[in-house]
Amino acid sequence: MTSKFTCILLAILIALPMAALAQTGNPTGTGAQPLPAAPSAAAAGDTPAAATGSKVGTINIEGAIFASNEGQRDFEALNKKLEPKQNELKNLNDEVESLKKQLNTQGDKLSEDARNNLVKQIEQKQKSLERSVQDARDDAQNQQNEIAQRILQKMAPIIVKYATDQGFGLIMDTSNPWPQGPVLWAGPSVDITKAVVDAYNVQSGVPAPVRPATKPAATGAGTGAKPAAPAAGTKPQAPASTQQAPAATPPPK
Repeated sequence: MTSKFTCILLAILIALPMAALAQTGNPTGTGAQPLPAAPSAAAAGDTPAAATGSKVGTINIEGAIFASNEGQRDFEALNKKLEPKQNELKNLNDEVESLKKQLNTQGDKLSEDARNNLVKQIEQKQKSLERSVQDARDDAQNQQNEIAQRILQKMAPIIVKYATDQGFGLIMDTSNPWPQGPVLWAGPSVDITKAVVDAYNVQSGVPAPVRPATKPAATGAGTGAKPAAPAAGTKPQAPASTQQAPAATPPPK
């Protein structure tokens, strides 16, 4: 997912200084909706400033998206939407496991034809389960990417403005740790993830998710504080429904 986020972000950052040009292509190449036209300089009231600062900063793009109020709201809604499919896959997996248990406990008591039929039934259901699991994963990933792309399209200009205002000349993504990502090490003082998330939350107007009431800590801290954005170099967990699926194991011989 990180590479797709980076492609979208780069396309938006390039488009901002070229305000007169409309985005017509699909930067991700995955069939997702094309990026909207960049706002014109006249409409914005001024021309986007070029990167003239000298500071180097980092941002966890995935972390910012997932930590934003809008991201938390939409990914939580996606989790709930995917729960029926998750339960369906669990039931299919339980059915396969039940047949395997039957084969293990009764296989030597069955006739050769009955045993062969049971093995064939297990293999067919196993293949069907594996296809269903893969289809569910692909569908969940596509929906997750659509949410992330939509949020990133609106977050990218905020990143540019914050970096420009604060004198940054370079911002690097730490969604993937080194060596998968470009940043070997970065201290928290150069990470702008939380600042961008806070600015995005203000602009989006989406309130912080309401969490179940819990007993206040001994320090007296409230329970309604916004979750902190992930630190630089960390990768947030994607919605559980996109990560968990019944494990398919081969039928016993």
